[in-house]
Amino acid sequence: MALVSSKEMLIKAYQGGYAVGAFNVNNMELIQGIVTACKEEKAPLILQVSNGAKKYAGPVYLRKLVEAAIEESGLDICLHLDHGSSYEDCVSAIKDGFTSVMIDASHHSFNENILITSEVVKYAKDHGVTVEAELGRLAGIEDDINVSLADSSFTDPSQVEEFVAKTGVDSLAIAIGTSHGAFKFKGEPKLRFDILEDIQRRLPNFPIVLHGASSVLPKYVDIITEHGGAISGAKGVPEEMLRQAARMAVCKINIDSDLRLAFTAAIRQSIYQNPSHFDPRQYLIKGREIITEVVRHKILHVLGCGGKI
Repeated sequence: MALVSSKEMLIKAYQGGYAVGAFNVNNMELIQGIVTACKEEKAPLILQVSNGAKKYAGPVYLRKLVEAAIEESGLDICLHLDHGSSYEDCVSAIKDGFTSVMIDASHHSFNENILITSEVVKYAKDHGVTVEAELGRLAGIEDDINVSLADSSFTDPSQVEEFVAKTGVDSLAIAIGTSHGAFKFKGEPKLRFDILEDIQRRLPNFPIVLHGASSVLPKYVDIITEHGGAISGAKGVPEEMLRQAARMAVCKINIDSDLRLAFTAAIRQSIYQNPSHFDPRQYLIKGREIITEVVRHKILHVLGCGGKI
């Protein structure tokens, strides 16, 4: 078993009508909890690292933790850079051993996005690494990503064929109403499935990616609130909408906020219920267990990727 690219995973997902979970990781407990669920449910796995995670834990530590997970679990795992903001970011990740990178040049003009993405693709292909890019801009805040609602934009389906043809990317992240962070909707949640359908028609058999796709499960929001947290108003993407997208062209669904919320909920509850505990292992093990619970739920009820390896 080894670090692998995402290319074959996503092709199989498209053909099978399911999505691969791309889970953001920052530490050992998150990796262990995610990998345990994927091993038990025989699910393909992408572990992704943002620039914020790289700053927090260091790329070498994270890569070594993922390599340890591969050795212990026997799984093939794709190690993906989430939201690389420049050519230099992506090259650095590839040199650090990442097997997949995202270049997010969506804040540039369409032509500049093509130029930057093409440069990344050329370097990545020479090193056997797959590339994801983005068209359209998601609103919300996550690590270094901060896009206001006013600056966000849906993906224009009329641009996707030209973009993919000129860049040679392996997958494309689109904006259809999801957003980063835990506060995704103020009113009724809505995704633009008409845009997804149009893109799917224009790019047959091409893997599409959804960012900002956590569901912000009320169960964990309630636990946080009951134990001293203050995140009222948090609202995510309904899971039935994500499952519908996974049956279509969406082959990779990013999940970060749901992990953060569950992990925090478990730790807050553990410390509150056991005020004498001061050994981090006593509450971090609760966090690890709840991550396995969340990921198993996503595999079985959202992604549809259980039993696919």
